[in-house]
This record gives sequence, structure tokens and C-alpha cells, in this order.
Amino acid sequence: MKQAMTYEEFLVKVKEGIYNEQGECPVTPVLVMLQGKWKNQILYELCMSDTVRFGQLKKALTGITNTMLASALKELEADGLISRKQFNEIPPHVEYSFTKKGKDLMPVFYAMMNWGFEYGGK
Repeated sequence: MKQAMTYEEFLVKVKEGIYNEQGECPVTPVLVMLQGKWKNQILYELCMSDTVRFGQLKKALTGITNTMLASALKELEADGLISRKQFNEIPPHVEYSFTKKGKDLMPVFYAMMNWGFEYGGK
């Protein structure tokens, strides 16, 4: 993993191109992980709660189908952003929460929120 750089270093180096060990833009994998209509909304719901159940997400995300929700959750889990914990109780239920990797996205969401307050809808 590359060492983080300051914003000032970024402004200089971005002109030359910044690449990961595979020779690709390091932002692309992040954008791929977050692409799709529902993933950001799911992550937002997780920001508001430490854990959330499938049914809670279904209620919060108006218009999402069970299939789409299950698919987005599986992708977020496969990317290591959320964890899934199954409780074999009566009635059985599943809870989702952020992993450390997912929690490490919080400063990104914070920056996006501030940008949205400044420029969103304009």
C-alpha cells in the first residue's frame, strides 16, 4: 500500500499522474465499489446506525426490491465494506455493520457531504 500524501503533494503529483501498484488510477476501485443506485444509500443508512437489519434497510430504501437489496449487500460484503452476522434464533435474523475498511470511508463521506452542502443542487 502506498503511503498517504498531503493535499499539497497531491496537487503537484496529480499533474504527472498518480498510479497504484497495478499502474491504475487509485480512485477507480473506490468508484467501482460505490457504483450503483443503492450502495451509497445503504452505506448512508449504516452511517446512522451501528447495525441494521435487512428489513430496516428495505423500509428505508423506498423502491428497492428484495433482490436488488440482497445483491447490493452481497457486493458491499464482497468488497469488504460491510459485514454480515446471522443469528440462528427464533425468529432468525441478519444484521449488517461496517467493517474497519468501511468505517475508513467516513472521512470521504464527510468531504462529499461538505461538497454537497456547498455545491449540491446548483
